[in-house]
Amino acid sequence: MNAHTPQIGDDRPVIRQLDDAAINRIAAGEVVERPSSAVKELVENAIDAGARRVEVAYADGGKTLIRVTDDGWGIGAGELPLALSRHATSKIDGSDLLNIHSFGFRGEALPSLGAVGRLTITSRVDGGEAAVISVNGGDMSAVKPAALSKGTVVELRDLFYATPARLKFMRSDRAEAQAIGDVIKRLAMAEPSVGFVLRDVSGGGEGRITFRADPEQGDLFDALHRRLARVIGAEFAENALQIDAEREGFRLTGYAALPTYSRGSSAAQYLFVNGRPVKDKLLFAALRGAYADFLSRDRHPAVALFVDCDPHLVDVNVHPAKSEVRFREPGIVRGLIVSALRHALANAGHRASSTVAGATLGAMRPEGVAAPRYQMDRPSMGAMRASYQAQAPQGGFADMASDYSARVEPVVEEVEGQAEALPLGAARAQVHENYIVAQTETGMVIVDQHAAHERLVYEKLKRQMAENGAAAQALLIPEIVELSEGDAARLLALASDLQKLGLGIEPFGGGAVAVRETPALLGEINAEALLKDVLDELDDVGDSQLVQEKIEAILSRVACHGSIRSGRRMRAEEMNALLREMEATPHSGQCNHGRPTYVELKLADIERLFGRT
Repeated sequence: MNAHTPQIGDDRPVIRQLDDAAINRIAAGEVVERPSSAVKELVENAIDAGARRVEVAYADGGKTLIRVTDDGWGIGAGELPLALSRHATSKIDGSDLLNIHSFGFRGEALPSLGAVGRLTITSRVDGGEAAVISVNGGDMSAVKPAALSKGTVVELRDLFYATPARLKFMRSDRAEAQAIGDVIKRLAMAEPSVGFVLRDVSGGGEGRITFRADPEQGDLFDALHRRLARVIGAEFAENALQIDAEREGFRLTGYAALPTYSRGSSAAQYLFVNGRPVKDKLLFAALRGAYADFLSRDRHPAVALFVDCDPHLVDVNVHPAKSEVRFREPGIVRGLIVSALRHALANAGHRASSTVAGATLGAMRPEGVAAPRYQMDRPSMGAMRASYQAQAPQGGFADMASDYSARVEPVVEEVEGQAEALPLGAARAQVHENYIVAQTETGMVIVDQHAAHERLVYEKLKRQMAENGAAAQALLIPEIVELSEGDAARLLALASDLQKLGLGIEPFGGGAVAVRETPALLGEINAEALLKDVLDELDDVGDSQLVQEKIEAILSRVACHGSIRSGRRMRAEEMNALLREMEATPHSGQCNHGRPTYVELKLADIERLFGRT
C-alpha cells in the first residue's frame, strides 16, 4: 500500500496567477543567493554601462549594506521606474536571444533586489539632471531630484529583510565578505582596463580598503599579466605560461601555471567564456585532462583562461546565476584547451617554477645572530690566538687529503664550449648517491637523479607508443558486454579511437558489444567494468580519455621501475649526459607525480644565506 504523498492534497488544486511581489521574491531566490550574488549583479551592470572605475562598499558581510558606485553612462530620470520593472533591460531587444555581448540581459536583478531589500538608485546621464528612486520590499517611491556628478550609485540595505527566513541560511560575516572579494577579483581579471576598489565599512566612516586594482594599460596580454599579478599574486605571474590558440571559431587566451606551481584545491582556477566568469564542469574536466600527465590527483593546476567565440556558439542562459554555459561544439572546446595547454607545457621544456627554489631557500635558515657583546666581554687577543692554534690541523691541510668522505672524480674537460653556460650546468658532485650537484654560470642546480630519469624514460615510452600505437592483445574468447542500445551506440561511435589505444570493440546485436582486443599493457582486465567507466566519463564530460590515462599510468609505473635507482653511484660523464637529456626533453622539470626534478639556486641567494650581501 502506497503511503500518502503530503505534496498532493485531497482537493484538486486551482491554477492562479501570482502577484508581482511574489514573482520578484521567487526570482530573487534564484538570482540572489547571498550578498556576493547581489554584488555580482550590480557590478556587472556597472561594467555593462561602460564604467572605467567601480567602487564597492559593504558592511557586515553585505547583509546590512552594499553600495556600488560607478562612472558609467548612467540612467535617465524617466527610465528609473522602468529599470526596476521585471524583464526591462537595455542589453538586448529580444529579437535574438543568443546574440548576447553583455553580462546581464534578463532584467531580473534590480526588481529582485528591490523585492527582498531596501534599494536606492541614484544616477545621472551626461547633459541631464541627477535623480533618485527607492524601493522597499517591492514598494516603489517616486523619482526625486538628487545630487550626483556622474554615473550611478546603487545602495542596497538590509538584504533579505522582506524574507527573513533567508537570513538563517547566511554564513558568517567573514565568509560572506570573502565571497564578495572572490566575485570582485574574478570580474577584475575579466576586465583589466577597469579599476576596482573594494571597501569594508562595517565600522562606519570610510572603512578600510580590502582590495584595489587600478586600470591597466597596454595590449591584451601585458594588461592581463599585470592584473593577474595583482589579483592572484606575483608568484603566479612569474611561473605562468602565456596561452594563445585558436580552433574553428574558438580562441583560447590567458595564462597557465607550470605543473610544479600547483595547488591543493581548485580555488586558483579561473575560467571565462566571452569575458564572463563561469564554473563549468566541461572546462574543468578539460583542464584536468590537460594536466593529467603532470600532476597527481590530489594536486590542481592554477590557471586564468579565457574562451572567446561567437555568441551563437555558446548558450549562457542555462543557469539562473549564469555560472554555467553550454557549447554548441563541446568537443572542439575541450580539444582546444587540452592541446593548447600541452603545447605550452611542452615549449616550457625543462623549466620548473621559481617557488621550488624559494621553498628550498626558506628551509635553509641560517643560525640566529647572537646578541651583541660589549668590548669588555670579548676575549683578549692572547686567548684568541691560543684558541686558533688549538683548532688548527697539526700537519696542515695536506694531511687531510686521504680523509675525504666523498668520492673524488677527475674534472672532465668540455669538448664543445663550457657546460656551465648550459641551463642545467656541469655536474660537479653526487650527494648521498641520489642528488647531482651541478654548477651554472649564475648559481647551482641540485637534481634528483631518480625523479629526473623517471620522467625521461616515461617521455620516451610515450613517444614510442605514439609512433607505433598501443599493442593490442587479442582475446581467445571475445567478452560480450550487455548495455542499453544508447550506451552501445555511444561506445561504437568511439570504436576507431579506442582501437588506436588497443581496445577493439564491435557490435554484437541489440545493445550488446563484443570486446575482441584489450591493451596489452593493462594485462588481464575486466572489460565490462572498463567500458562502463568509459561511459560514465562520457556522461560527465562528453568525452573519454580513460583508456589512454590507464595506459599512461602503466607506462609511468614502467618508467619508475626502469629508471636510475636512488643509491646508484654515477660517473661524471653519466651525470652530465643526464643533464643534457633533461635540457632536450619537454616536461623534464617535474616527475610523473608532479614533484620537481631539480632545484636551481642563484648565487645571490646563496650569498644571502651566508650574510655576504
